[in-house]
Amino acid sequence: MKVYFKTFGCRTNLFDTQVMMSRLKHFTIVQEEAEADLVVVNSCTVTNGADSSVRSYINRINRMGRRVYLTGCGAFTKGPDLLAQGKVAGVFGHSEKERIDELLGRQGFLELGDLDHVDTTIVSQFQGKSRAFIKIQEGCDFACSYCIIPSVRGPARSLKEEQILRQVELLAANGFGEFVLTGTNVGSYGRDRGSSLAKLLKRLSAIRGVRRLRIGSIEPVQVDRELEEILPEPWMAKQLHIAIQHTSDRMLALMNRRNRVAEDLALFQRIAQLGFALGTDFIVGHPGESEEIFQEALANLRHFPLTHIHLFPYSQRDGTPSATMGQRVDGKRVKERLQTIRALVEEKNRAFRRTLKGPLQVLVESKREEGYWGYDQYYNPTIIKSDLDLVGNWVEVTRFQPSERWNVALL
Repeated sequence: MKVYFKTFGCRTNLFDTQVMMSRLKHFTIVQEEAEADLVVVNSCTVTNGADSSVRSYINRINRMGRRVYLTGCGAFTKGPDLLAQGKVAGVFGHSEKERIDELLGRQGFLELGDLDHVDTTIVSQFQGKSRAFIKIQEGCDFACSYCIIPSVRGPARSLKEEQILRQVELLAANGFGEFVLTGTNVGSYGRDRGSSLAKLLKRLSAIRGVRRLRIGSIEPVQVDRELEEILPEPWMAKQLHIAIQHTSDRMLALMNRRNRVAEDLALFQRIAQLGFALGTDFIVGHPGESEEIFQEALANLRHFPLTHIHLFPYSQRDGTPSATMGQRVDGKRVKERLQTIRALVEEKNRAFRRTLKGPLQVLVESKREEGYWGYDQYYNPTIIKSDLDLVGNWVEVTRFQPSERWNVALL
C-alpha cells in the first residue's frame, strides 16, 4: 500500500517524519496525496488554530476516501475524539512512531505511549531536503504560560551523543553538508548526560563532510560562555535564532518567561559584534498586552540588532494559564502591531544585508522562476541567476545585490 506523510508544525516534527519513513518496510512512500492509500498526519497542537488546521486537513483527506492515521503532538489533545468520531483509523504517540510499520497494518487503535521515550532510529536520507534536520533532544522543562508543549512532549531529555554523531556521519557520507540541530528545547541538550550543546557542536564539526552547523532555536538563558566562544568558528552558520518572545519585562513576567530585556539586549549586542545575523520569536497580543506595554516593547525592540523574526499573533491554547487570563487584545489591534514589528525588522534586515561584502556561501535548494534559490550563512534567501544546474550545490557568491526581501546574485 502507498503512504503519504503530511507534517505540520516544527522542525522536530520534520525529523520525526523522516524517522517514520525510514521505519517503513511493507509500504511505499509517495509524494502526492492523490497517489496514496494511507495518509499519516504528523500533527501540531501548539495553538487552538493548529488543531483546527489539522482537523480541516483530516476532513479533506476523508472526503478523498483515504485512510488516515494521526500522530504528533495533536495525538494527545485531539486524537481520542477524532478516533471516536471515525475520522482517523488509528492514533499513536511520539514513543510509538518507530513501530509505524506494524501500526499501519491495524485499525481502531489508540496507543499514545509514554513521554519519556528517546529515539534510537538513525535515518540515512532526508527526502526532499537539501539541509538535514537533526533532532538532538526531546521535551521541555520550561513552563511558559502560553505553551502546551511540555505536557505533550514530556520533560527535557537528550539523545545519546554517539547516536547523534553516527546520524550526522551517515548523512554527511550521503552528501548532506548543512545540519540544523533541532528539538523541543535545543539549548537544554546534554544537561542530563554531563555534556552541553557546545561540546556536541565541536564534535560534530570534526566529522568529514560537515560544512555548516546551525542551531534551530535557543533560549537566551541557554547561551552560555562556552557556546559564545565557538560562535566565530568557520563551521558555525553566521546566524542565531534566540527566542525572546517579547521585549517588555512586564509581559515576560505574565508569560512566565526566564529571560528579561536588559540581559537579552546585552546578549544580542555581543553576538552582533561577531558579524552574526540574529533572529527571534515574538508573540503579539498575549492577554495583558496593553497599548502602554506594546509601545514600551516596540521602543525596546528598536535597540535590538535583529535581522529575522518569527511573529506570532497570540492564539489561545486550552489547558494553559494564559487561556484563563483576562485583558484580551482586539484582533484588529493585534494585526496592526504585527505589521509595525514586521516592517521594523524587515528594514533592519535590509540594512544588515547592505553591510555585507561577501562572499556568500549559498546552499542551493531549488529552482524557481526567478532563478536558483538557497540560503546563505546568514540565513538570508539568495536568488542566483545562472545557466548551470545548481540545485543541491554549494555556491560561493561574490557579486550580489540586496533587494527588498532577498539577495540577487550573478555567476
